[in-house]
Amino acid sequence: MLAWLLEPWPWYVSGPLIGLTVPLLLLFTGKNFGVSSSLRHIGAACLPGSKLPYLSNYNWRDHTRSIVFVAGIVIGGFIGNFLLSSEPATFLPAFYASPLGVFGLFCGGILIGFGTRYAGGCTSGHTIMGISALNVASLVATIFFFVGGLISTWFILPLFLP
Repeated sequence: MLAWLLEPWPWYVSGPLIGLTVPLLLLFTGKNFGVSSSLRHIGAACLPGSKLPYLSNYNWRDHTRSIVFVAGIVIGGFIGNFLLSSEPATFLPAFYASPLGVFGLFCGGILIGFGTRYAGGCTSGHTIMGISALNVASLVATIFFFVGGLISTWFILPLFLP
């Protein structure tokens, strides 16, 4: 009976469900969809005595909704992968266990973190929330997310793969 739950859902089902998160989130919470700012909330909660003004002068309690949302993403991903999947996915290919792979992940994380702060949001925030709010800057950011992904996939990644 629940076999359909164990298989990947088609884009025409999952896409609209993801799209519906935007109006539902706005309707029920009055907040925008986005995840990247949660790092600041979690950092401020974990390091209350920090000497960094970015964290110490910040009231993370006003943003507990975002922290709960990110925890839900992690828990939902775990449940979806390990409990509701006929074949659980491996999170990282074996290549990333090598020193070069770890270095690549580290550098990629720094670049993504910098890009997220510089662009004023993450890919999901700009693409899902920003475009639906008709924000031109989000459209431009999304175009360049895709361009960067294409360049990385077709030109940079092959330099590191055996």
